[in-house]
Amino acid sequence: MVLFPEIIQIETSILCNSHCVFCPHNEMDRGPKVMEEWVWKKIIDESRGRNIVYRPFMINEPTVDLKLPEIIRYIKLDPTAKVEFNSNGHFSSKTDVKALISAGLDYVRFSLDGFTEETFLQSGRGGKFEKIVQNIHDFIDERNRQQSKCYIEVRMINLECNRSEQKDYVEYWSKYADSATITELYDWPWSGQTECHHAPCPKIKREMFFMVDGRATICCWDAFGKSIIGDVKENTVAEIWLGETNQQYREFLNKGEREKITLCSRCDAYKSYDFSKWEGY
Repeated sequence: MVLFPEIIQIETSILCNSHCVFCPHNEMDRGPKVMEEWVWKKIIDESRGRNIVYRPFMINEPTVDLKLPEIIRYIKLDPTAKVEFNSNGHFSSKTDVKALISAGLDYVRFSLDGFTEETFLQSGRGGKFEKIVQNIHDFIDERNRQQSKCYIEVRMINLECNRSEQKDYVEYWSKYADSATITELYDWPWSGQTECHHAPCPKIKREMFFMVDGRATICCWDAFGKSIIGDVKENTVAEIWLGETNQQYREFLNKGEREKITLCSRCDAYKSYDFSKWEGY
């Protein structure tokens, strides 16, 4: 058993400037819109000095939270900590790229699902293609100017509409970013699944997730709070991680018993994952 998570995801806000057709954000009705400062500081303070990778986002666009540079700086007061986030690259005029990088950001993944504007529009993410492309280039240029070690990945979801462009996409972005990848689109739990997919889950062993209201959930894909394991406003990070509910959930998932957990009972994530060597399964 891992005595403390290696990755902690903190939903510092639920704000997003895109309307991706495949994301449940469009249907979410929970709050508050922004996590209280004392709550995200409590999570960070209670996990310092443990070589944690922090992800200050969940079901939102992290750069919409204008406190993000401050949050990164607070995390990086711990020399053992690393910070990473995913972004749609749809920056607003208030997005402070210089501050994000200088704060100590270690890794960013930009999602751009087309190599041409026509294909990008078909992908269903929304936003202005040329502006997003320029934003990514500007971010890379600023990273280079600061001589930052921030690793930049540009990635495309594998979709029917963009398959003919994937080779050109990877070749182009590999010239500028540290890596360019094609990734698979996953199905969010309870987004059409009618039967249980019996399999373990790799997320259970080392990751922890905090929603914007301070509640901890078993998974970053829990858009509607179906499987809550605790509340950091009432307990410490360690108490929730080692708590009875989380321990029980991990035991179920380690055995592939997804049907015993509401959220996981309608989730087919990792359906192509090889669990033949999974310990305990």
